[in-house]
Amino acid sequence: MQANESGRDHPAAQKAAPGVAPAEPELTVIVVSYNTRALTLACLETLYARTHTTRFRCVLLDNASSDGSAEAVAERFPQVELIASEDNLGFAKANNVVAAQAQTEWLLLLNPDTEVHEGAIDALLAFSKENPQAGITGGRTVFPDGSLNKLSCLDRITPWSAFCVATGLASVFRNTTLFNPEYIGGWDRDTVREVDIVVGCFLMIRRSLWEELGGFNLKYFMYAEEADLCLRAGKLGYRPMITPEAQIMHLVGASSKRTDKMKRVAKGRATLIRDHWPSALVPLGLGLMWLWCALRLGAARLMALGAPRRHGETYEKWSGIWSARADWLAGYQA
Repeated sequence: MQANESGRDHPAAQKAAPGVAPAEPELTVIVVSYNTRALTLACLETLYARTHTTRFRCVLLDNASSDGSAEAVAERFPQVELIASEDNLGFAKANNVVAAQAQTEWLLLLNPDTEVHEGAIDALLAFSKENPQAGITGGRTVFPDGSLNKLSCLDRITPWSAFCVATGLASVFRNTTLFNPEYIGGWDRDTVREVDIVVGCFLMIRRSLWEELGGFNLKYFMYAEEADLCLRAGKLGYRPMITPEAQIMHLVGASSKRTDKMKRVAKGRATLIRDHWPSALVPLGLGLMWLWCALRLGAARLMALGAPRRHGETYEKWSGIWSARADWLAGYQA
């Protein structure tokens, strides 16, 4: 489906009849892009083509992309409010910058490597209004082939879940909630459910709650900032929720190299353990992260010795992650 690039026929851009005040937008859609030109254009195209009843404004902050993302958005989507940053602010700060300028009742964080399915944003806003106790809401995400992408939501890290991740039980028994509790294994995201964490690729929140929480904690440069946000909302009594009626496609990590991403995910994970676990249990959590990397490095080394051409690259990847362990175990610093 092709979007109306001018935006004139979209509810967010309709002009009022003479003598009638125009309807104010109720939602600000925030997109933060970094070297994802083609994906960002597809995201915006589907955003406008498949959102029908929600009055929204879209603000895109480009994090100093070198691929012409900002220029392409300005040309193709003049209705988008574009902020072309000269520096890479990171995901957390970029969202905070845009949210601080928002005047709408609701905010939606939308990744540039997503495509909005029919009526997804309309459904998510309606769901959010019907469930104020959630505070933060999200939908269902799929891969381009339509298969389930479980990374629309997660449950919190616990000593048990950290043990399952470290020892590989979460991978071996990925479809069970018992051994894969963080990914809520066995649940296809096809029912309404309370969760601990709504992932930031498709996250809706009332602006007043965002402001009460202070937005993202800026020490989380990239990865785990939404987990920290949701866990802080949980401490205020909110219970984030997922609805299958709001569905998008999400590629996951389109702007990140695999090894760099894993280091940053590990660093975010260590920060969550430091920030949200009882202090007495933090050494246990960090020790399990150390074990997670050590076991995978050892396995990769054994495989590389037996078949260096086939497994050499995997060994190099885990060797790089292991070498950086002092950095990621320290977590993000305030």
